Amino acid sequence: MNNERFRRGLEKLREIDGEGGEKVVESLRDIAPDFAQYLIEFPFGDIYSRPGLDLKTREFSVIAALTALGNATPQLKVHIQGALNVGCSRQEIVELLMQMAVYAGFPAALNGLFAAKEVFAVCDAQ
Repeated sequence: MNNERFRRGLEKLREIDGEGGEKVVESLRDIAPDFAQYLIEFPFGDIYSRPGLDLKTREFSVIAALTALGNATPQLKVHIQGALNVGCSRQEIVELLMQMAVYAGFPAALNGLFAAKEVFAVCDAQ
């Protein structure tokens, strides 16, 4: 795990998700260490590190996609926190989640809003 893609990916992951992303990766080390490495190298080392979109736009896109999937609440929470970390406001996140009702349905939007509410509460408690 000491290649350039991994180092670049780990740096980007830390920039976006801080400890939250690292905890996800660490939780995989005992069951699927190769997958943990792939999770760092491809999404963060290759995709997130590309020029063309800023991190705020990338996180916004991820929140929309995870909300639309409707079955990725743990990952959605990590990326809502990541969006806050890279400069998205709570209001922007809430508006995005409300927008998802039009394209992903009210249940998906509600689940996203409840996930955001939990993330915001954790932030407020810190």
